[in-house]
Amino acid sequence: MKICDLPAYSIADLVRTRQISAVEVLEKTLERVQSVDGRPGEVDASEAQSEEDLNRIHAFTLVTEEHARTKAEKIDQMVKAGEDPGPLAGVPYTAKDIFTVKGIPATAGSKILSNYVAPYTSTVVERMDEVGAVMIGKVNLDEFTYGSSSESSAFKPVPRNPWDTSRVTGGSSGGSAAAVAAGEGAISLGTDTGGSIRHPASFCGVVGLKPTYGRVSRYGLIAFGSSLDCPGPLARNVTDIALALKAIAGQDPRDNTAAMVPVPDYLAELEKDIRGLRIGLSEEFFRVTYFDTNTVELKENPIDEEIHSAILSVAGFLAQLGADIVIDVPLPYTKYGVPTYFVISRVEASSNLLRYDGVKYGYRTEEPFTDLRELYRTTRGEAFGVEPKLRMLMGIYLSAAQFDKGYYQQALKARALIRSDFDTIFDPKGKYRLDALLTPTTPSTAFPIGSVYGDSVIMQYSDQLTATTNHAGIPGLSIPVGFDKEGLPIGAQFLGPDYSEGLLLRLGRAFEKLTENEDWRKERPPLLSDNE
Repeated sequence: MKICDLPAYSIADLVRTRQISAVEVLEKTLERVQSVDGRPGEVDASEAQSEEDLNRIHAFTLVTEEHARTKAEKIDQMVKAGEDPGPLAGVPYTAKDIFTVKGIPATAGSKILSNYVAPYTSTVVERMDEVGAVMIGKVNLDEFTYGSSSESSAFKPVPRNPWDTSRVTGGSSGGSAAAVAAGEGAISLGTDTGGSIRHPASFCGVVGLKPTYGRVSRYGLIAFGSSLDCPGPLARNVTDIALALKAIAGQDPRDNTAAMVPVPDYLAELEKDIRGLRIGLSEEFFRVTYFDTNTVELKENPIDEEIHSAILSVAGFLAQLGADIVIDVPLPYTKYGVPTYFVISRVEASSNLLRYDGVKYGYRTEEPFTDLRELYRTTRGEAFGVEPKLRMLMGIYLSAAQFDKGYYQQALKARALIRSDFDTIFDPKGKYRLDALLTPTTPSTAFPIGSVYGDSVIMQYSDQLTATTNHAGIPGLSIPVGFDKEGLPIGAQFLGPDYSEGLLLRLGRAFEKLTENEDWRKERPPLLSDNE
């Protein structure tokens, strides 16, 4: 196994014991990026067309080689001096291009921020730096995180799935998931607003964690929906997720929404027994409810049968380990997760986008203008893509005084009902007394590039199984559990009550250990074999 394919915990151990240098790890990782990634995303560049482009990942918007080399050399100096650089010493990682890093561009995948260089560093990046991790670059995403496929980025080419480069990576943390799956960094930092960590983790066959809202600071995160956004890690195994979460979680005086709750030792919880834990299954998560615009009624479609079977198989494995499987758990308000998300996220997105006006920072039109209003209109017209424009218009409409009670206030009530669903099933004195809920992460595996993009409604419904978690504020962990008949990864997620990340990680780790010798665990993205 090549160095860049090793788990983060193995890399850190090798660096700290001087069996390999952080610089060597960096060099090998940069070689992998050079081998499989292709040209990084750029504004006004062409989409992938040549055979070479079509068979590359295109996860990055920027490779920060100089920044990474300085950090790696510092770690090696610390090791040589007998100092401990931290539990992630020398581990290469990427950051979704929604996080600020001082002196480095932070584009949010949008033309309107294409020339913006951040004057400060986000808390999560600071904390990864403190434990010795080495940021090797920024990775691509849906513009301002608006999407579920990473196709809406203004930086072309958009990311492609390492398991089948004709397929999407999922979104909006698509570049993060693709980079991790392809060995372009052991860990990536993403964000989850309606499933944007777990969705691409499922599509790309990696592990992704959406923490409890407030568990990880949002300082330095370019906001989408401020009441929904959650930074979190993606990695190829549960142990690396535990290490990363331990590093980035905790109170932050610069973020009033960061919880003042002690951070446990997630690694210490990983190997604990799961015997006696109550794991629920809900039929609500085995179908997608959507609004049919032709018949003006709600309709239901079952999720892919292969995914349904895979989730039942996971439940069987957990039962072998002594977990109690509880079936027919009712979550009646799950079907309203996407409509509720449509309203709340658009109102919050519209508010957050108002700061991009061509005056203070970022892109400004070169066209002549006669007044400030014209400057705003022309700049935004040129620099925002379709998705930001749609969300601004819808957010303004939904929050207007004459519609506020009909839409936004109703959405807030629906959000409270969704939260009450989870409170009921996780109540330790209630009927179900669940420790966790087991569900599919997505209703399908990765769909072809271009097959859904352009239809915001259909795209949004791919998040139905994840969006309720963000409304409730609870944590969710997506893990790979096999492949469908086309060789595309299938993901399962564990959901739990507030601050139950340690328990979810324990469940994920138990499944990893029990299935470590399964044939599907030996599979690697075809692209890696073709280029090495």
